Amino acid sequence: MRLKPFLLDMWLDSHEHDIEFNLAASEGPRWRLNEILSLVSEEERERFLNHKLGYSRPAGAEGLRAAIAEMQGVKAEAVQVVTGASEALLVLMWLAAERGANVILPRPGYPPFSALPESLGLESRYYALRKENDFRIDVEEIKKLADGNTKLILVNSPHNPTGATISDAELDSLHEFTCSRGIQLVSDEVYHPIYHGSATRSAARLPRATVIHDFSKAFPLSGIRIGWMIEQDAKLRERYWNARTYFSICNNTAGEMLAEIAMRHRDRILGKTQETATQNLRLLEDFMAEHGETLGWTRPGGGMTAFPWLRSGENSRGLCQAAAEHGILLAPGDCFDEACSSHFRLGFAAVTEKFPEALDRLGEFVRSWSAVGVKN
Repeated sequence: MRLKPFLLDMWLDSHEHDIEFNLAASEGPRWRLNEILSLVSEEERERFLNHKLGYSRPAGAEGLRAAIAEMQGVKAEAVQVVTGASEALLVLMWLAAERGANVILPRPGYPPFSALPESLGLESRYYALRKENDFRIDVEEIKKLADGNTKLILVNSPHNPTGATISDAELDSLHEFTCSRGIQLVSDEVYHPIYHGSATRSAARLPRATVIHDFSKAFPLSGIRIGWMIEQDAKLRERYWNARTYFSICNNTAGEMLAEIAMRHRDRILGKTQETATQNLRLLEDFMAEHGETLGWTRPGGGMTAFPWLRSGENSRGLCQAAAEHGILLAPGDCFDEACSSHFRLGFAAVTEKFPEALDRLGEFVRSWSAVGVKN
């Protein structure tokens, strides 16, 4: 078993720790530990500081599961807490890895979507999110990819890196189809509920859908490494529970407590993410209009990332490398898919009060880059 190089994390790790403006980041405005603890009473703060650092329950702390269930509109028993959405993906792909099986995935997409099933010997079939169609899914294309050996269909809304969203009607259609064919429908919703237009409902409302979410994107607390799965099928939950006991045994207990605080105060946490993303997206719209001769883009319908492209069609890696040397980090499109080499991911919510300054710096760089291109 071999995993292909994780180009996105390799790129980020080599640049983001000493960069001035991280516009490659995909999460919302980050919180400090003392800011999270300031949301609770002194008694609860002391409970956090004095809790015992032992094993927690494999399904997750009961208080956290109850808080997640309240947000998702399900019973607490339907919640499986895991070590980030990454472990949820690993569990799902591991359990799908039967001889001759295939999975249906978005392209472009978050790199583990494809790397995990490929490493496990699963056949991966891809449906395209095309810029010509504003990166929207084609439900009929997805259905045509399925056959009797299809184990799961994965959708991601809001989508990383494009910011495209899936409508309620599209999700309903896929759910009806997967139910009729005995295929698992998995909805990755780590950017839900951050929207910039028509909001869509979580797939948690659908009885046969599996939802993945976490505290790293819309809830920008990536350091606590907590995620969750919503699953109505008790037999599947038992399989998830069993798998995760082999992978990680249980969760980080301190992280679970912080996650419960964040979930109980989700109006504050999500509100800050939405406000920052909304304000910065307005600025980004003006920026993209100003540099429309050099850069193309589709305005994201949700989340905190956009996926612009160089109109010249050249590989964006050179631009991203040069931008990093000017203190601005972008993520090359080939980190997500080789066919997207002219694109780059631009995050617009991790940088907060300095976002206007970051766009000014990026604008100066784009003008100089464009000028060099004209001369050549």
